[in-house]
Amino acid sequence: MNFFKLLLLLIVPLLLDANSASGEALAKRLHLSAGTKAIIQWERVFKSKRKKQKYNIVSLSANEQNALKEYLVAHAIDSDKPTVAGE
Repeated sequence: MNFFKLLLLLIVPLLLDANSASGEALAKRLHLSAGTKAIIQWERVFKSKRKKQKYNIVSLSANEQNALKEYLVAHAIDSDKPTVAGE
C-alpha cells in the first residue's frame, strides 16, 4: 500500500506537467501576440475580469493563466525579449 502511494506521488506531478500547456502554446491557441502590448498593458489584462473574458483567458486554469501571463509579460513589446506582432 505504501509503495502505491509513493508511486502516485511520483507519477501524478509528471502527468500534470505533461498535460499543462506552455505560455507560448496558450497564447497561440487564444490568438494572442505578446508583442502587441506593453508589460503594464498585459498586467492590466490579467487584473481585469472583463478583459480576461474578452480574451477568453477565464477559460484557463489558474496554472495556465499564470504561464500565459509570464509568457506575455516576458515577451511584451517593451520587454528584454519582445516578440514581433504576428510571430
